[in-house]
Amino acid sequence: MKDVSKQIDGLIADNNVLLFMKGTRQQPQCGFSAQVVQVLQEHGIDFQEIDVLSDWDLREGIKAYSNWPTIPQLYVRGKFIGGCDIVMQLHRRGELASTLEA
Repeated sequence: MKDVSKQIDGLIADNNVLLFMKGTRQQPQCGFSAQVVQVLQEHGIDFQEIDVLSDWDLREGIKAYSNWPTIPQLYVRGKFIGGCDIVMQLHRRGELASTLEA
C-alpha cells in the first residue's frame, strides 16, 4: 500500500465536510453509507464524498489514518467525527446540526 496520508490530508483540508464512503451519494454501495448521506442531505449540508471502492489504497489508508476500522467516515472542518453509528447517534440526540455548523 502506497503512503496515502498526504493525499488524505489534502482531501480533508480542501473540504469543510468530507465523507469517505462506499459508492457515491447518488448510488451508495452499502447501507451505512446510504444512511449517512441521507442524514447529511436532510440537514441540507453541502458535502464532498470520496468513493473508497474505486481506490483500494485510499480505502485501507483512511482506516489507518483515522484509526477507525469501518467506512463510512465523516470529517468536518478537519476533525474526524466518526462512522455511521456515531453520526446516527448525534442525529438522534439532535447534536448533529451543531456539530456540522460549529
